[in-house]
Amino acid sequence: MNAAPADQIRLLDLQALDSRIDQLAHRKATLPEHAEIQQRGTDLTELRSLTVAAETQLSDTKRELVKAEQDVDQVSTRAARNKQRMDSGAVNSAKDLANLQHEIGALAKRQSDLEDIVLEIMERLESAQTRVVEMTARRDDAAHSTAEAESRRDAAVAEIDAEVVKVTRERETVAAVIPEDLMKLYSKLRQTQNGVGAARLFQRRCEGCRVELAITDLREVRAAAPDTVVRCENCSRILIRTADSGL
Repeated sequence: MNAAPADQIRLLDLQALDSRIDQLAHRKATLPEHAEIQQRGTDLTELRSLTVAAETQLSDTKRELVKAEQDVDQVSTRAARNKQRMDSGAVNSAKDLANLQHEIGALAKRQSDLEDIVLEIMERLESAQTRVVEMTARRDDAAHSTAEAESRRDAAVAEIDAEVVKVTRERETVAAVIPEDLMKLYSKLRQTQNGVGAARLFQRRCEGCRVELAITDLREVRAAAPDTVVRCENCSRILIRTADSGL
């Protein structure tokens, strides 16, 4: 294949632009914010679950407290009613009076036990409320941190995308003046050679594979006409000859 030396030199400009686009794509895919957001998202999901669990525990404890207080009220009401009967003199039988007094004593003991239960539940309620406040704060903080990381990621992505647009326009300008057959070969080689289709021959070394050309290969390159498209024998990339090629 033949191509004007100027067109071959333009391949180096095109390669530089393509490499820059590849670098930007890699940078975009490996932004540290991606891993940070993923980790923060995992943490946030866990904190949301813990917050819901804490809220559920608080709700259950509140219902438990209401039930315990109702039990105390029922026992207290019954004890007050029995005391009123006893004080009214309506109970004339000694046996009934003794039974009533015994029941009042039993109710007093029952009320005391229930009040202890109420106190225990109130302590757990306070702990549950503290837990909800703590988990809600941690959840909200995690959500804020996640949003901040997403904002930083979006800003970085926007900056990268803007540069990609700029470099792509420059690439289109350069590619438009390179012969079609040379472009096809270059594009094919880029696909098979890790994104590098053309490399400068610098001081007898291919800058694509970093291998110095053998003596016989150098002779062939020296003997090749300026418009001959030469290839590296080691990596097959297009070799671009310049004044620094060491030929």
